[in-house]
Amino acid sequence: MAQSAESGATDAADRRHMTAALALARRGLGATWPNPAVGCVLVRPDLDGRVVGRGWTQPGGRPHAEVEALRRAGSLARGATAYVSLEPCAHHGKTPPCADALAAAGVARVVSAVEDPDPRVAGRGLAILRQAGIAVTEGVCETEAREINAGFFLRVLQGRPLVTLKVAASLDGRIATAGGQSRWITGPDARAWGHRLRATHDAILVGSGTVLADDPSLSCRLPGLEARSPLRVIADARLRLDVASKLVKTAKKHPVVVFAAADCDGERRAALEGAGVRIVPLPCGTDGRIPAAAMLRSLAEMGVTRVLLEGGATLSAAFLAAGLVDRSAWFRAPLILGGDAVAAIGALGIEQLTAAPRPTPGSARRAGADFYESFVFTEKD
Repeated sequence: MAQSAESGATDAADRRHMTAALALARRGLGATWPNPAVGCVLVRPDLDGRVVGRGWTQPGGRPHAEVEALRRAGSLARGATAYVSLEPCAHHGKTPPCADALAAAGVARVVSAVEDPDPRVAGRGLAILRQAGIAVTEGVCETEAREINAGFFLRVLQGRPLVTLKVAASLDGRIATAGGQSRWITGPDARAWGHRLRATHDAILVGSGTVLADDPSLSCRLPGLEARSPLRVIADARLRLDVASKLVKTAKKHPVVVFAAADCDGERRAALEGAGVRIVPLPCGTDGRIPAAAMLRSLAEMGVTRVLLEGGATLSAAFLAAGLVDRSAWFRAPLILGGDAVAAIGALGIEQLTAAPRPTPGSARRAGADFYESFVFTEKD
């Protein structure tokens, strides 16, 4: 009985400290690519469970969470338990392996949430720790850890980033009036929430129609989070992007990538590249559009792990039809625009209900005068 109670207390403490490490990891979302967002907490059990160091992956992916936590702990790291939201790395890159750093610091135990799928790690980090005589516990809060780094896992295992479809629409699923007016369907609270989503994604993707209609900046404009603006990506097969647009004018400050047809206009391409826009030519499908899968493969090659898909209707439908939407953030405003207004999702050609995408509802809450709902799309068998 005593042993069981002690084990239960240890399990509870492990989950509590790992939950803190996961919260630290979330701070890095949108800023650490191509690396995962990782959190680390160093605890001294012999000092009444005192937390002696905290760290999370820094912008650009360096330094890693473990190195940050060890730096803050200093000599107090010796004898500590390290709670890490992802298996410590085992390969030499721009910095030495974190597994070696933990061993050198003299930590007594490492609690890891989930194994790193990167083939350069994939269990090797934990093996290094065990070989150094460090006790290792695996799988604490694994489900939560996988969710945080779902984009990194997809990039490593499937060669594409995670896609979150963000929609701001009326109750009847419309994103603009029949005359094209769209500002603003949702209120300031919902729009602020949308900007927070931008800050937690590596890239934001829109179609050329949206850019031509709205001339957006696609940045994060929340005070204090301006530096967290994502990579701005436009699907523009015909290369219609205006050189005088906000995106082009700011391309040298905030990067812009345009996916265009392989045979796009050379003169326009030269003008846009001269303004700082990166043009990525990709082959088009029979419909004259660039396939969603090709764009995601290209983004993964750039190191992108999380994409916020903000439409418009045609691009959103293309990703849904291809089964390449993983999450959805859906904002609904309490107004009705009617059937002649612009639909949030373009034609899908669905004739049977069984063929319709049917995501799993997640959280739901108010966003000022509007409503927010999250959904998770699961792969079909």
